Amino acid sequence: MGTDDSQSDAMSMGAMPWLGDLKKMAERFTLPGIDIAALIEWQRKDIEALAEANRQAYEGIQAMVSRRNEILQETLAQWQAGMKDLASGEAMTKQAENAKQQVEKAVANFRELSQLEAQARNNAWKVMQDRMQENFANLQKLLQPK
Repeated sequence: MGTDDSQSDAMSMGAMPWLGDLKKMAERFTLPGIDIAALIEWQRKDIEALAEANRQAYEGIQAMVSRRNEILQETLAQWQAGMKDLASGEAMTKQAENAKQQVEKAVANFRELSQLEAQARNNAWKVMQDRMQENFANLQKLLQPK
């Protein structure tokens, strides 16, 4: 039964096999009134929440960088088209209208990038906030007399 238990422990620990080793080591030590396995599980969930928050933040930053690069490519293409228009006789009229459109688009792009950044930050914070609430609930359970 020992090998089946260690295999299931390793599977339940997922990407953190060292927690299985820690769990085995902690089983040797017992403290009255303290559930070591529950404490280890608590820490495992904390680490998973932190990893998820980091993943959310990373994906948000990737989306923001990707969108920023798209905006830069669009802007450069429009700038090149504008330079071609300078050679024509209607250049001044087109340049004024083009400049107005570019300012409006830049403001809209800045707003979009700000929203992407805020969403990434909020997603990561939500993961951590949910885990903190779980921790408080677990702490209340642990502190209640038995």
